[in-house]
Amino acid sequence: MNKLLFAVLALASVGAANAQIKVGIVNVQKALLDTEEIKKAQTEMEAKYKARTDKIVQLQKELQEIQNQLQSGKLNQVGEQELNAEGQKKQRDLQRLQQDLQEDVDRERNDVLQRAGTRMQDVVKKLADEKGLDLILDTTNTLFFKPAMELTADATTAYNKAYPVK
Repeated sequence: MNKLLFAVLALASVGAANAQIKVGIVNVQKALLDTEEIKKAQTEMEAKYKARTDKIVQLQKELQEIQNQLQSGKLNQVGEQELNAEGQKKQRDLQRLQQDLQEDVDRERNDVLQRAGTRMQDVVKKLADEKGLDLILDTTNTLFFKPAMELTADATTAYNKAYPVK
C-alpha cells in the first residue's frame, strides 16, 4: 500500500515539474503609493494636520529665540530664570504636540494603508486571473526577475479603475 502511494506521489510530482508555471512580479508598495486613492489621502492628511504642523514650527522658532536670548548674556539673573521657565514650558508643549500629531498621523495612515492593502490584494488576484498567471510575487522578496514579468503599473492602473477617487 505504501509503495503504491509513493509511486502515485512520484508520478504526480513529475507531472507538476513538467507543467509550466506562469509568474508575475509586483512591487506592492510602489503600486499602492502610486494609486490615486493614496495620493488623495496624503494630500488630505497634509491639509488636515497643517495647523498643528504650523504650531509646532512656531514653537520651534520661539524656542530658538529663547535660546538665542539666553546665550546673548544680556539678561540679569531674574530675566534668565523667567526665560528658562518659559522655555521649559514651551519645550513640554512642543513635545506633547509632536507626540499627539505623530500618533494621529500614524493611526490614520495605518487605517488608509490597511484598507488599500486589502483592496490591492483583490486587484492583484483579479489581475492574475485576467493574465492567466499561477503565481505573483512581491519584488521585495525576489532576487531576480525579467522586467517583462513586472506588473506593478498594471496593478496600479487596475486599482485606480476598481476604486476611483471621488
